[in-house]
Amino acid sequence: MTPVLLIHIGAGVLGIVSGAVAIAARKGARLHRAAGTVFFGAMLITAALAIYLAGFVPPSAAGAAPPQASIAVGLLTAYLVVTAWMTARRRQARDAAFEKLAFPAALGIAATLLFFGLRAANAPPGSTLVAPYFVFAGFAAFLAALDLKVIVQGGISGKARIARHLWRMCFALFFATAFFFLGQQKVMPVGLRGSPVLLALGFAPLAFLVFWLIRVRFGKAFASAPQDS
Repeated sequence: MTPVLLIHIGAGVLGIVSGAVAIAARKGARLHRAAGTVFFGAMLITAALAIYLAGFVPPSAAGAAPPQASIAVGLLTAYLVVTAWMTARRRQARDAAFEKLAFPAALGIAATLLFFGLRAANAPPGSTLVAPYFVFAGFAAFLAALDLKVIVQGGISGKARIARHLWRMCFALFFATAFFFLGQQKVMPVGLRGSPVLLALGFAPLAFLVFWLIRVRFGKAFASAPQDS
């Protein structure tokens, strides 16, 4: 196992642990901010090294995703983390400057994944997976549409800003848990491979995402979040 791969795995594990702490901690508290900062850095390292491994390390199995497609998914992960981080740091409601950069990035990722999805659809049957390309491409296009909405309305604030930060961070964490607990089961103990435990761990961020979105949208804890002036 190469040093780059070891750092990639280590950063991914750190991202999962720090992300879990950030989700469990009281929002806005010192622990939440500290864990979120660690998660931000760890996930950026994980995504950057995933892009490097896809571009410079040959795939170990026949039928693996083309490097360019894996790079696009790595960029999508980095995009989620960066846009979530910038949303939390936003200080002015009427400010969509960052989204003017994020929008074309998400659109480019969607177009890239769509291209490789179409190419995979025309490949010999069974040679490569097709559906994941279109799922990720659709998700990236959805993200681009949300960025465009923020640009059109001139910014975002209040509960909508908090929700945007939460769900983007949760999806980035879901990417990490899904790839680790579900996509790397060969490194898990034999008794756990294919078990509901790994399935639950892989999808746990989505369950927390639903919980927190309900609290943000309908709970009283975030009722005092500043709105547009």
